[in-house]
Amino acid sequence: MDKFRAMNTFVQIADAGSLTAAAWAMGASLPAVVRLLAAYEADLGVRLFNRTTRRISLTEEGRRHLESCRALLAAVSDAEADLKNDATEPTGQLTITAPVLFGQMHVAPIVTRFAQHHRQMRCRMMLMDRVVNLLEEGIDVGIRIGHLQDSSLVALPLGEMRHVVVASPAFLREHGGPSHPNDLLKANCVRVVDHTPTWGVFRDGNKTLKLSVSGNLEFNHIAPAVQACAAGAGFGQFLWYQVAPQLNSGELRTVLDGFEDTPRPIHVVYPHARLLPTRTRAFIDFIRQELKGFAPGNTPP
Repeated sequence: MDKFRAMNTFVQIADAGSLTAAAWAMGASLPAVVRLLAAYEADLGVRLFNRTTRRISLTEEGRRHLESCRALLAAVSDAEADLKNDATEPTGQLTITAPVLFGQMHVAPIVTRFAQHHRQMRCRMMLMDRVVNLLEEGIDVGIRIGHLQDSSLVALPLGEMRHVVVASPAFLREHGGPSHPNDLLKANCVRVVDHTPTWGVFRDGNKTLKLSVSGNLEFNHIAPAVQACAAGAGFGQFLWYQVAPQLNSGELRTVLDGFEDTPRPIHVVYPHARLLPTRTRAFIDFIRQELKGFAPGNTPP
């Protein structure tokens, strides 16, 4: 028995949801598909499908075996693609997600250059400030800032990002700069609504400090909070890229640099380690080269 053909037939039946539909999709006769499935089940010694006159459904063994077959078939396809695509441009659609502002500032230009370099590809970028489920939402690659929670994703490091406290020069002249993070407890702080009770995390030697600060301004989006700080409303805490334009222009200054927490890691993430389409692998290699060692703001010691 041709095991590769049997596995492919099994996957086709599972995907099509019926023997008849699978036979049609494969261009084979229904009796031939039925015979091959029966022979494959006999060879394995397990029933892969529960079959009635009206429907077909995977058994528990069938569900487990389906994932193994998908992986094996994809590995074969991937191995063939590696050879075929050595001299071939990547094709097809690639969907990338990134945080809104970071994506606008740093990822979108890279995606544009990648698309210009690979004219046969279609690149779609989705900028969202929420954690996206790549598999459920049909996204190929994600850019994430911060420590990762989803262990089902493959994560490759791109760089790191400082988490800084800032204020306007005018505010610092009027109120003075803090010498210790605890000084912020008595200051007016601009907050961005999130799901954590603390405003920020700091390092004081070997100790970790978590502060719950207060202030008369609170926003649910980064941009107006940054604008408020630049206007002299109080102290704010942001990732470096979120305030980079204002820091470069002198509208904001960083304070408490020596108490900053460990920089947040930046990763490119994707669902599978080995079974990547050529277009996905090409983009991952491209963005890793473009953002290699990315660490804006010269992380302080």
